[in-house]
Amino acid sequence: MTIAALNSNPSPAILPGSGGMRGALSDLFWRRPQLLLLLMLLPPVLWLGIVYIGSLFALLLQSFFSIDEFSGLINREFTLKTYGDLLQAANLDIILRTVTMAALVTLASAIIAFPIAYYAARYARGRWKALFYLGIMLPLWSSYLVKIYAWKLILAKEGILTWLLAKLHLLWLLDGWLSLPIVGGNSLSVSFTGTFIVFVYVWLPFMILPVQAALERVPGNLVEASSDLGASPGQTFRNVLFPLALPGIVAGSIFTFSLTLGDYIIPQIIGTSRLFIGQAVYSQQGTAGNIPLAAAFTVVPIVIMGFYLWGAKRMGAFDAL
Repeated sequence: MTIAALNSNPSPAILPGSGGMRGALSDLFWRRPQLLLLLMLLPPVLWLGIVYIGSLFALLLQSFFSIDEFSGLINREFTLKTYGDLLQAANLDIILRTVTMAALVTLASAIIAFPIAYYAARYARGRWKALFYLGIMLPLWSSYLVKIYAWKLILAKEGILTWLLAKLHLLWLLDGWLSLPIVGGNSLSVSFTGTFIVFVYVWLPFMILPVQAALERVPGNLVEASSDLGASPGQTFRNVLFPLALPGIVAGSIFTFSLTLGDYIIPQIIGTSRLFIGQAVYSQQGTAGNIPLAAAFTVVPIVIMGFYLWGAKRMGAFDAL
């Protein structure tokens, strides 16, 4: 009886439409999934294509204009004069100073980050690993400006660092370092050394985390096998750990190098009167009103990071992000 009842009322193979505008749209998206994908991707594509890439294109376009030296107005005729001005000695000095600082900060961050990341990857477990992540991420939760001004107080001539060195009778060492012509100054808070220290402190977490992720992927038996085969710790580091951790180091360097290259606030608060690229952009755009030269200065980090990312991709850095 039950089988006969089921055969007498068979369910339709295709359900009827839902009805209404909502049902019609649901049926349309079900029949055309590509249309649904297009509508979902349209807002971010418009954002990247119009707001981001469009603004970069407008910036690049401005760099091919020039400034009239008499009227101070922008001459909207295509010319390479602005890039010629960018190659002047004073502007090249700004570019070289910024790239050198970015490279030194990246190198120092890698040297400091590697042992911390290695300990977290090899030995930290459970609660200790949670404390590791908390310690690395906690500085990122505080205000960027608060950290910089706190370091300005620490590095000042009347700051705690000077007081500590005086208690240790090492103030002569600080005075000797500050007397050096390039890295020194009246105090650490107005020197390239102070700028370097703050840069390393602020960007160090961005180096530790990719290196730690890369070292997590290194099997522990490789290190043990290297030791069993008679390799010294230095040989194990050079031939096993470092090559396998290199993609993570390069991935972290993308952050430290690019963020240092374009930062404006740290050199403005802690540093000397010698400009970095970010300060030069602000000075040319705001004070001097030379928007084409400011745009040309902005193109420099974009070009440098383009080559940098190309090299990082070839080294497998994106796999470690």
